[in-house]
Amino acid sequence: MGTGRKGGGLKPLKAKISKSLNVGSYINVTDNSGGKIAKIISVRGYHGIKGRQPKCGVGDTVFIVVKKGSPDTVHKTFPAVIVRQKKAYRRLDGTRVSFEDNACAVIKDIVKYEPQGTILRGPLPREISIRFPHITKTASKIV
Repeated sequence: MGTGRKGGGLKPLKAKISKSLNVGSYINVTDNSGGKIAKIISVRGYHGIKGRQPKCGVGDTVFIVVKKGSPDTVHKTFPAVIVRQKKAYRRLDGTRVSFEDNACAVIKDIVKYEPQGTILRGPLPREISIRFPHITKTASKIV
């Protein structure tokens, strides 16, 4: 499955994703893993400029801290995948896609990208289904 490059194994996205979420942003948790609102604490694989704040968008893997939710998940760190963002991004056919909230799906481990929850509320973009097929198996709608 690997491509021989460092961090390989993920398929490329068929869109120009605008990175609109900073580290420190509060986002919704769209699955039933126990969290409701989470804070982004780091972006996996981000290589930026010194002093620049890491950014992420749809399809990026992040680490979150649950701020509101069930008592057994609050103040715990989890890996997650960004599945929705308010900022519009452009697909290769020229259409622009945006959602009404910023949301993530909590995953079990970073190798297989299997979701921790069993139900994903709300729509998911087609770009997520290409890169993370395990996450879209439980999705209610794919846009």
